[in-house]
Amino acid sequence: MAGVIDMQLMRYINLFSRTTKVQTTKVFVYNNQIVFAVPKAKVSAAIGKGASNIKRMNDILRKKIKIVAMPAIDSDEGIVKFLADVVAPVEFVRADIKNGSVVITAGRESKAALIGRNRTREKELGEVLKNFFHIGKLRIA
Repeated sequence: MAGVIDMQLMRYINLFSRTTKVQTTKVFVYNNQIVFAVPKAKVSAAIGKGASNIKRMNDILRKKIKIVAMPAIDSDEGIVKFLADVVAPVEFVRADIKNGSVVITAGRESKAALIGRNRTREKELGEVLKNFFHIGKLRIA
């Protein structure tokens, strides 16, 4: 992350690199899941054969693990795909990126799932966008 990596995130990164043999510095917690962002070419190697690496890390950490592809270029389509991967299985209709802000349009149930109780998921997603892509404002409509 472009922000500060605390000791817990550093431990997750070290375990991830020892387990998968894939290096990354992009890790964050979203919706009680530990999400690792790796280059697109390394996603299958990070997951492992039969998802063995993810299962091993699930057993060690006792938390859900998700591996997503980091967009190669800060293009709008790459950011939208990254957002869709992070919030999956929740789906949204579209995401518009303009002037350093993102507006996510979703249906009623998806909107509630994206916002979360006490806006926790919305805040977490806003921090991810700020740290990865320097996008200052997130709005869910």
